[in-house]
Amino acid sequence: MLKLIESLRERRSIRKYQHRAVPEEAILAVLTAAGWAPSAHNAQPWRFIVVTDAFLKRNLAEEMSNSWSLDVAEDGLRIEPEQVRLRIERFASAPVLILGCLSMEGMATFADERRQICEHDLAMQSLATSLQNLLLAAHAKGLGACWFCAPAFCKEAVRDVLLIPSDVDPEALIVLGYPAENPAAPPRRPLADFCFKDKWGGKLA
Repeated sequence: MLKLIESLRERRSIRKYQHRAVPEEAILAVLTAAGWAPSAHNAQPWRFIVVTDAFLKRNLAEEMSNSWSLDVAEDGLRIEPEQVRLRIERFASAPVLILGCLSMEGMATFADERRQICEHDLAMQSLATSLQNLLLAAHAKGLGACWFCAPAFCKEAVRDVLLIPSDVDPEALIVLGYPAENPAAPPRRPLADFCFKDKWGGKLA
């Protein structure tokens, strides 16, 4: 129990990596851990695509960046070329990219929209638990990782690059590798800020 708590406290979001390949055994280990997460109906609605090919990583990064630039332009904002370059390099230069996708296969279906939306929420929660397992397993293997939500904003671009079927949603991108930094722990809110007793706003002892 103490080791688990320590691991939760020690894990960091790593954005800088050594120029060192990640063994396939390590990649399979973190994916196996992801597959042991709890899920609604035990449907295991997560799907993962591991990207190590240099051309594919850069192509994916560029297409995601293009989509992001178009979104920002619609807001009347301008992105500096250096910002674009840094965003592309963040993903293109990472040793491994793991794309987390959501599939509704195996989830319940309902005639009404309200319950169908609820079922989608359950699947999304299930994907999130698997991603947390993946991050913790990476840390346990001496790897660094960082969770990015960028694919959720450019699903069609990601689908086109990685040939993902239309009924599967790209949701999150995990960058993975051996850490080249040791960031300090970010500040955390005290329990009283986000935990209540009996009702909303009820104070814990």
